[in-house]
Amino acid sequence: MSPRLVLAALLILAIPAARAALNPAEEKIVAAVKAQAGEFNRDLETAVQINSATENLAGVRQLADLHGAQLAALGLTYRFVALPAATGRAGHLVAEHKGTKGKRVLLIGHLDTVLPGGNFRRDGDKALGSGTSDIKGGNLIIIYALRALHAAGALADTQIIVMMTGDEEAVGRPVEVARAELFAAAQRSDLALAFEGAIAHTGTVARRGSASWEIEVQGATGHSSGIFSTAMGAGSVYEAARIVTGFYTELRQLDGLTLNPALIVGGTEVSLDRTGGKTEGKTNITAQRTLIRGDLRTTSAEQLADAQAKIRAIVANNLPRTSATITFSEGYPAMPDSPANRALLAQLDQASRDLGFPAITAYDPRSRGAGDIAFVSPPLPALDGLGIRGGGAHAPTEWADLKTVPELVERTALLIYRLTR
Repeated sequence: MSPRLVLAALLILAIPAARAALNPAEEKIVAAVKAQAGEFNRDLETAVQINSATENLAGVRQLADLHGAQLAALGLTYRFVALPAATGRAGHLVAEHKGTKGKRVLLIGHLDTVLPGGNFRRDGDKALGSGTSDIKGGNLIIIYALRALHAAGALADTQIIVMMTGDEEAVGRPVEVARAELFAAAQRSDLALAFEGAIAHTGTVARRGSASWEIEVQGATGHSSGIFSTAMGAGSVYEAARIVTGFYTELRQLDGLTLNPALIVGGTEVSLDRTGGKTEGKTNITAQRTLIRGDLRTTSAEQLADAQAKIRAIVANNLPRTSATITFSEGYPAMPDSPANRALLAQLDQASRDLGFPAITAYDPRSRGAGDIAFVSPPLPALDGLGIRGGGAHAPTEWADLKTVPELVERTALLIYRLTR
């Protein structure tokens, strides 16, 4: 597409959409959403009570079977795709409805949570517990939208794939194995919708990518009274502090980038894995070894390369008698903005207005983390942020806003209906 045509398309998308009347089939879908409204809270409690933390392979499979049965009742064919044991991950839910009508739609959620489940509770219109907003509420938005379409007779002859990964919070390695089924589903689809949490009245047309990293620092060790001397040097902890201070000073200047040193251990004997570590030492011994683990989030592949170059330069500028090395691990790519993604956003916005709800605008990708949608967009046109509204993700205070559920389900159901005509 020429630059002139792209500009014209974007100008058209910028024109506020007028509200249009729903047709009889669409009215029937809305009525079906309203008829099932009382069941959502019960199903969310059931899902949250299942401990599906990424490392709990049995719990991930249990939640997959629960959602698989719910989707099978709507005529989708469900299967669980187990990942190789070497990945340390359970696998994925794949459910498919085969047809020939309209666009082929890929709906993306995930089964796993950062923290263990089993802690659901209510506080008025708030549902609290691990996974309520990230992303068990979003998974149910998918299911309830499809359920409304099924009840209204609008699911017939549509091509829809539901993919809920079992390791979105910590993708298995190698990534090409862990995401092979998602790549295959994308090849059978024309567009993708993902159900990470909704943020106000926005849609996500772009997301940041993420990569993990680990630093190993070595220093001389011995009696603590010798630190700062020519013989002893700075010790590994001071060198680690220099590195993370350098990150804070230099990397936070890059627009949209975040770099988080999440775990650090230092001493005479140390070990560190993804979720914790151990250290030994005494106050009168200079720490010989320090390990740091963290993540890096960037808005584009170009920003990632620039940041990695700056990080390596900081790590290499060692204090006396210390050394440091950094290793990056592959993670999630960034999802770039595109006219095709903006066109999907315009369709979501129109559906929202036609339902009598507020306009939908694009969310700032600099405030959005990584997600599975980025593995398939590009090449697919895609939109994220269609899940449940809430907050506190990855923390014990995680919550979801139950009063907004009918609006979210109606909008999703109407969007899928219009895409599959």
